[in-house]
Amino acid sequence: MDYSKSGGAKVGKNTPRHAEHNAKGSDKNPFGTGGNAKAELLARMKAAAAARKDDAAKE
Repeated sequence: MDYSKSGGAKVGKNTPRHAEHNAKGSDKNPFGTGGNAKAELLARMKAAAAARKDDAAKE
């Protein structure tokens, strides 16, 4: 009997050796926060522009 060909198939040979530091779903790149972050950024930019406009009008 040839025991070299027995046993299950080896699984997972096509996987990377390490996880990416900015992989989808990780702490640095979580899922589903793109829209919220953009809306928050836009609100902050509008507030900063309004504050600059008020400061310029006072001078």
